[in-house]
Amino acid sequence: MKPAARPYRAPAWLPGGHAQTLWPLLIKPAAPPFRRERWATPDGDFIDVDHLDGPAESPLLVLFHGLEGSARSHYAISTALACQQAGWRLALPHFRGCSGELNRLPRGYHSGDAEEIDWMLRRLWHANGERRIHATGISLGGNALLKWAGEQGERAAECVTGIAAICAPLDLAACGHGLARGFNRIYTRHFLHTLKRNAAARLRRYPGLFDEARMRHAANLYEFDDVVTAPLHGFAGADDYWLRASAKPWLKSIAVPTVAVNPKNDPFLPASHLPGPDDISPSVRLEQPASGGHLGFVSGAFPGHLDWLPQRLFHFFNFETC
Repeated sequence: MKPAARPYRAPAWLPGGHAQTLWPLLIKPAAPPFRRERWATPDGDFIDVDHLDGPAESPLLVLFHGLEGSARSHYAISTALACQQAGWRLALPHFRGCSGELNRLPRGYHSGDAEEIDWMLRRLWHANGERRIHATGISLGGNALLKWAGEQGERAAECVTGIAAICAPLDLAACGHGLARGFNRIYTRHFLHTLKRNAAARLRRYPGLFDEARMRHAANLYEFDDVVTAPLHGFAGADDYWLRASAKPWLKSIAVPTVAVNPKNDPFLPASHLPGPDDISPSVRLEQPASGGHLGFVSGAFPGHLDWLPQRLFHFFNFETC
């Protein structure tokens, strides 16, 4: 009999979605040494992929990071350390402009970048001797990965064993508007700090690419996406982008084993907008614990540790994708 996955329960000393979201930033461990590889993209740009190496026959976990994330994000570090201990390999492709150096082309990355996900996964699959790989997406990366799986249908099984999406903002409009209200605005300010800095760098390279005044005055993600993200990636505006890039409508088309973990107290996505049984295919399992915040998942006695998420990933790929 296969062992059951350990459900997430927040420790009593860390109550509330905001505390559970922010605390991991204070306790994240040091990152292991990654090997960085630069890939040329088909359109003449580049991305950087950070690798945690190991035996060629060991499992390969691919992790797609969240908005403005990287291999230095707390969830990436905790997963990498757990992979190192378990003897797994890890590959973390950085979305364009997220590895510490601005990419060459005007475009960057976005929440529905399924075409980019497809190219990355299939290159990693080829590099892995065409042995299927384990694919995980975190927050924005989870949304893009789920959208890719929905678009691919049965073809996704050519290169992945399954998909784990953690705290994916499945309804981008609900997420984006929610982040513009109340305490959530602290997260918006954090994202806008680096988004605007990178956007300004793009303007220096490509003068007139978008309206600089509107970009600098953007007070929330809707205003930023409307002037920068949407037009740079072929959308008519923020409404069009958020509608077409959301993964929730694609959950019914997924044909590979998939788990979507979304805590009900995640400040980024109101619980009322989470998917239900009628929104998914038989291949998708929804896990919606009462607590966890946005990518929190702290466990244990104070000050806590970050091992629940990687252990949930190991359980899923070891026992739930067969």
